[in-house]
Amino acid sequence: MKYYSTNNKNNLVSFKQAVQKGIADDGGLFLPTQIPVMEQEFFKNISSLSFKEIAFTIARQFIEDEIAEDDLESIINQTFNFPSPIVSLNKNLFVLELFHGPTLAFKDFGARFMANTLSYFIKNESKEIVILVATSGDTGSAVANGFYNVEGIKVILLYPSGKVSKIQEQQLTTLGGNITALEVEGTFDDCQRLVKEAFADKDLNDKLNLTSANSINIARLIPQSFYYFNAYAQVKEKNNPIIFSVPSGNLGNLTGGLIAFKMGLPVHKFIAACNSNDVVTNYIKSGLFIPKPSVQTISNAMDVGNPSNFARIISLFKNDYELIKKIIFSRSYSDDETRNSIKEIYENYKYVIDPHGAVGYLALKEYLNGETNIYNSIVLETAHPAKFKDEVESVINKSIQLPDSLKECLVKEKHSVILSNSFDEFKSFLIGK
Repeated sequence: MKYYSTNNKNNLVSFKQAVQKGIADDGGLFLPTQIPVMEQEFFKNISSLSFKEIAFTIARQFIEDEIAEDDLESIINQTFNFPSPIVSLNKNLFVLELFHGPTLAFKDFGARFMANTLSYFIKNESKEIVILVATSGDTGSAVANGFYNVEGIKVILLYPSGKVSKIQEQQLTTLGGNITALEVEGTFDDCQRLVKEAFADKDLNDKLNLTSANSINIARLIPQSFYYFNAYAQVKEKNNPIIFSVPSGNLGNLTGGLIAFKMGLPVHKFIAACNSNDVVTNYIKSGLFIPKPSVQTISNAMDVGNPSNFARIISLFKNDYELIKKIIFSRSYSDDETRNSIKEIYENYKYVIDPHGAVGYLALKEYLNGETNIYNSIVLETAHPAKFKDEVESVINKSIQLPDSLKECLVKEKHSVILSNSFDEFKSFLIGK
């Protein structure tokens, strides 16, 4: 399997090269030259397969012989040692809980897989790898946890100062070791821009062996398709068409689902559920993709004004706007609407949902417009509500129990380096580091 750049389909690399580079030399993102379509026998028997068996089967299609089967199986076993259960709110409405990993967010699936895969590829290399990660909240902690104390790798996390939750910041800034947290005076878009400029800077790349662990890295993206297959396996016997409502920011989660769809997963509709950062919603409505500065919301992991993975979605569907609009529905919601959604879900179903999942529920509800019995509708719950404890508790008037991992990080000392959003300052830091 070869991987091409979204900026140039003739720019081809292996899976290993795509993982180690993160971004193509021309600034594009990597995608496989062809999306393998799974045989019907796989879908027929999928309900009898474990998550790890599904993950291995799908991963094998994209990696082929670049990782030996026994080694890939070991990577899968090390990575996915936590569940991704479907919780039923009623007979046709479900929540896919993706927060049971070590950092309590869906990013654990991709970050841990990438960490184990990259470690496999560099085990015989002498040059240290520096991983740059822009995060709006959960990505950074998942990557930091996945790569913590991995030999031969340093991780530099860039997060927007004052724009992540207290718990998220503690998860980002308290590990130490080979993890460095940069508190950038700006927005997530500034953090993402700094990372992209670093990859485009020849002088910097001559000095450092850089790669990325955002969802722009193909090893982060592919595992995000696995849980769509597993969710389907859990509701398959109900026989209704399936809808996935996906809280959407940088669009890695949605793109993972679209890859699964291209592989043959029977999905009726994907919903790109957005907060006030409505670039994707506006595109679906108008056909015009117009990036703009991000705004801060209570669903901060979605605070993205220029989502990187949009380039992949355009490429997957050959820039066919009508086809994209046919498979993707999108709506955007304010913080007040998000809070009302959290309250409604708790009052109606006694289920505590985080702000991101609450946005997903709102968009699903609007799409269904009362036709709830026709579909099996699945909202992706991307983070544990305790990560947004103060916000959620103020809405439902109920105390949320903190998981032990969050209790532990809250008492640790924060260590971060404050930087402006100037690339020159960032470059100087990297070279000095």
